Amino acid sequence: MPRMSHQQIVLLLLQALLRFVSAQDLGTVLFAPLRVQLWPGKFREPDIVFMRREHADRMGEEFWEGADLVVEVVSPDDRRRDLETKRGEYAQAGIPEYWIVDPETQRITVLTLAGAEYAVRGDFGAGEQATSALLPGFAVDVAAVFAATDRSAAS
Repeated sequence: MPRMSHQQIVLLLLQALLRFVSAQDLGTVLFAPLRVQLWPGKFREPDIVFMRREHADRMGEEFWEGADLVVEVVSPDDRRRDLETKRGEYAQAGIPEYWIVDPETQRITVLTLAGAEYAVRGDFGAGEQATSALLPGFAVDVAAVFAATDRSAAS
């Protein structure tokens, strides 16, 4: 089960992505739990999912068939799942962009699909803006993403 800090990060990123996508009517942004079918019989529930407006036919009531962008906040109980397993699965499913948000290292890694594997677009830390290749102009301040969890730990 996600921790409070995990949910705070998801909320901040969701709000930023939703504002950006909504302002330009680019598509749909949702959050877990929402099943995304990677291939027949294989589903995941990314923390945040985005589907371009022109791919709306892939958004079903029970599950989406793939996505254009997925965001995962790394879970401390199984880091390998988010850093390696899902990376391979999302690439195999043909998801164009995957953001890995790592509270432990306070870094955001943006991966873009290059053939059958992901290439690192950027590995962003404090003082930097994590940017999207899929959504030109979309950026988030990395330090701000993790700031909410710093405040909650102090309370």
